[in-house]
Amino acid sequence: MTFDVAADAYDRFMGRYSRSLAPQMTDLARVRAGQRALDVGCGPGALTSELVGRLGADAVVAADPSEPFVQAARERHPGVEVALAGAEDLPFDDGGFDVALAQLVVHFMSDPVAGLAEMRRVTRDGGIVTACVWDHAGGKAPLSPFWRAVAQLDPAASDESDLAGAREGHLAALFESAGLDDVEDDALWISVEHASFEEWWEPFTSGVGPAGAYVAGLDAGAGAELRERCRLLLGDGPLSLTMRAWAARGRA
Repeated sequence: MTFDVAADAYDRFMGRYSRSLAPQMTDLARVRAGQRALDVGCGPGALTSELVGRLGADAVVAADPSEPFVQAARERHPGVEVALAGAEDLPFDDGGFDVALAQLVVHFMSDPVAGLAEMRRVTRDGGIVTACVWDHAGGKAPLSPFWRAVAQLDPAASDESDLAGAREGHLAALFESAGLDDVEDDALWISVEHASFEEWWEPFTSGVGPAGAYVAGLDAGAGAELRERCRLLLGDGPLSLTMRAWAARGRA
């Protein structure tokens, strides 16, 4: 799935969570000074910013298949090479990176095993490949309250729980299928505060991702009903959400 939406819409929708996740992802990948890192599926650059802060712009490369995201990432991170490319066909030489990371991306790859295998290919022998996916299946994702409300109103609707890596242990299994060695799985936890229900809800109306597409497909009455059902589940706020992402790390 591609994200042909404005970068600021994504920032309001998922960037508010991915920025909090980025330091843990970078720690999990054991990023350290002197390394060269690749951010796969960089989006507007939440993880890219963290990598630049630790390594410097000249040591960071990023890639994403969305033109608006690539443009935003280039503008926000001068000196970082940002390629317009999907994970399954990375335009980089074999073994060119010490570490390759994919934050909240694997479940949107058209072929997750092929994408992870490409990350392994462009990482040097013994280098680290790391990825994470929200725990949609366990109901611990940022979007879990939304999909719970949808299920109450539309039981036949498809949520994101069956996506690749979104259940415990599956991401590590994908790593092994992609040929990575010494695979370990982990869980990353974050907490994010929202001043009000409206602050939480508004980004769902921007058409970002499967949740945004679902809202965009509703008529005005159904949209209002879903909004109210979400409000009943969460309250008027302030809101404090604690979320989990499944993560995996392996060696190329």
